[in-house]
Amino acid sequence: MATILTKQNTIANHFLAELRNVNVQQDRMRFRRNLERLGEIMAYEISKTFEYAQVEVDTPLGVAETNLILNQPVITTIIRAGLPFHQGFLNYFDGADSGFIAAYRHTKKSGEFEVHKKYQNCPNLDDKIVIVADPMLATGRSLVLCCKDLLSDYDIKELHIATVIASEEGLQHVKAFLPEAHVWVGAVDNELTSKSYIVPGLGDAGDLAYGNKE
Repeated sequence: MATILTKQNTIANHFLAELRNVNVQQDRMRFRRNLERLGEIMAYEISKTFEYAQVEVDTPLGVAETNLILNQPVITTIIRAGLPFHQGFLNYFDGADSGFIAAYRHTKKSGEFEVHKKYQNCPNLDDKIVIVADPMLATGRSLVLCCKDLLSDYDIKELHIATVIASEEGLQHVKAFLPEAHVWVGAVDNELTSKSYIVPGLGDAGDLAYGNKE
């Protein structure tokens, strides 16, 4: 199942438009903040699917009843582009644990590439709600690799995948190989280039957030 935020008219469209805009992208701090804002919006939307329990809260004038989340999720991020997006989730799920994964593409002379996972540092994910946050979903291969490893290592209760922009091809790949996951997407773009860049996309999210890499 996939939820696409831009199918509705909300303020999320403004933040996504600024992320794509080549002029606004010159402000690196604003780019990071817009990723963070979309993480906050997705955290709010995902929170609607959680289980809640009624509790009593003492106020200066009495007792108020309210519903609170039973269990905080674990926010797992694919670095480096995912870090500001991850922070947006932590702003709302401020009691959540965090996990971090590093994956990279190894490009062959033919132009084809293989995906390798280099690093994983996570808390115990058994019986946990896990949100994997990665801003760009291009082919979906690295995301599927990372999620499959998590699912094989832990007995995860629920898996949510959050991304800002996905290609149609990448989204279908994730749906095919991770049918148990709920996918949350800011927008879906139709085109994917021969080098696996999303068009129109927004460029390289990691470079725009933190500077060009060698």
